[in-house]
Amino acid sequence: MIYEIQNQMLSQLQRIQKTLQDVSFRLTGNNADAEDLYQETVLKIITHADKFKVGTNFKAWAVTIMRHIFINNYRKRNRRRLLLEYAPNFSYLNAMQASEENPGEHNITMQEIIRLVKKLPDDLRVPFLIMYQGYQYNEIAEYLETPLGTIKSRIFFARKRLQKEYLMLNHIPSNQNDKSPLNQAS
Repeated sequence: MIYEIQNQMLSQLQRIQKTLQDVSFRLTGNNADAEDLYQETVLKIITHADKFKVGTNFKAWAVTIMRHIFINNYRKRNRRRLLLEYAPNFSYLNAMQASEENPGEHNITMQEIIRLVKKLPDDLRVPFLIMYQGYQYNEIAEYLETPLGTIKSRIFFARKRLQKEYLMLNHIPSNQNDKSPLNQAS
């Protein structure tokens, strides 16, 4: 059944290939990025073929998917650029004098974090550790047979709890203006 749907998608994709390539070029402005966007769109269309509603406009559906991928990629690039812009540059410190590596501080910090992760309740720890191994939210949700929103919430709360515990452990004052339940409960 799914192969039949995918084959139908491929034939419809062949009919609108030129349109999708033109749209991808208009969005990106260069051939290399346009080709990447086109390929990513085709992949998403094929993998989500079961979500297409028969009788609706296939070209509009495909262009919408492409536009969403472009917007998401654009936002990712801006976030990265922002992070790099505001990241402090301490490279001049190393230029002044020779320094030696001291892995001790890093090892202690990692041991503290591991100990804190082990203290998390199972419903928070398990999705957090799976996410830490590189799996995506939807893969975690499928593996744990839990709704996607629940997985996202549990990972968020695990991060918040780890952050709070780490700050308390190292006697670092937390943001007093944060009125989230995690900063009020202990």
